[in-house]
Amino acid sequence: MKNMLVLCTGNSCRSQMAHGYLNALQQPGSLNVYSAGIETHGLNPGAVAIMQEDGIDITSHTSNHVDEYEGVAWDYILTVCDHAYENCPFIPAPNAMRMHHNFMDPSKVQGSSEEKHEAFEKARNQIRTYVQEFLESEGVLA
Repeated sequence: MKNMLVLCTGNSCRSQMAHGYLNALQQPGSLNVYSAGIETHGLNPGAVAIMQEDGIDITSHTSNHVDEYEGVAWDYILTVCDHAYENCPFIPAPNAMRMHHNFMDPSKVQGSSEEKHEAFEKARNQIRTYVQEFLESEGVLA
């Protein structure tokens, strides 16, 4: 089984959504998925709610700091925001496939509850598509 790290700034929203989809959409036993941040902000309630709308429960996830996973032999490292990509401490993983995609941060959207919901839905759908394409390219899409 391969180890995958999904990294974001606060490990509260985008990385948690990607983590949820990676767990749900992979062929069982393909990946050990971890998510972390260069800070910890706790689970974002909007992320939890928008994932539940798509049948994915991330309520048991925790917001973890990347340093908690020191020593894990990574096969994949995915950063999901520019801030984490540019500010992440060095992660020694000479053989890891490193990927980066800057997903918009729905938690930063100001406006009505409908506008906020639309932002979370847009980010979630983009993340789901990215995860599906990644899993398919690796031959582990369920």
